[in-house]
Amino acid sequence: MRATQADEILRPAPDPSAVTSPRDRLLNTANDLFYRRGIHAVGIDEVVGAAGVAKMSLYRSFPSKDELVAAYLARRSGLYWDWWDRVVARHPGDPRQQLLALTKSLRKRALRAGWRGCPFTNAACEFPEPDHPARRVAEANKRELRRRFRAIATAAGARSPARLADQLTLLFEGAYASVLTFGHRGPARALVDAAAAMIDAQLRNSDEPAVRRSQPRGAR
Repeated sequence: MRATQADEILRPAPDPSAVTSPRDRLLNTANDLFYRRGIHAVGIDEVVGAAGVAKMSLYRSFPSKDELVAAYLARRSGLYWDWWDRVVARHPGDPRQQLLALTKSLRKRALRAGWRGCPFTNAACEFPEPDHPARRVAEANKRELRRRFRAIATAAGARSPARLADQLTLLFEGAYASVLTFGHRGPARALVDAAAAMIDAQLRNSDEPAVRRSQPRGAR
């Protein structure tokens, strides 16, 4: 069945018992447990038991828990960009609407029951070591997020694509975190309005010559 809008972003893992490959069963189980409860809170024995596989199967696929965590995040990252590409594809040739659609879709997801924030931000908090495999995957996801925002902002004609990309990245990060602290009736509800204000401020008079825009107000 084709994924619907309700399946966007971080779709829940299927029932591990319905997956025949031990590796996939382990990954799907880790996907559920690590996201719901946090990586450090879940031990290898619990993942193996919930997946219904032999412990040796784990070590054949993942030499360590760190490798399992990195694989879990890599799978999440793939799902994340699948979501991004689907949303952007709904508005071909309209980068402003693409940016707004991304924020609307994220707000919808963030306000659902069971939302536990961003798995990459969560992992970066749990693993501060810069050379940890999980942190490397998390940081790569965030760099790509920033790059993609900048590319769309450039296509939209923003006066400063890099600044708009940073602003939108901050908004996304704030939405991820605020639901965990404020709940579903917190600041995340303002995500779309805030994004629209930032986008429109960057696009307003974007065709005005740069020299004129840089002049003090009294000099015009």
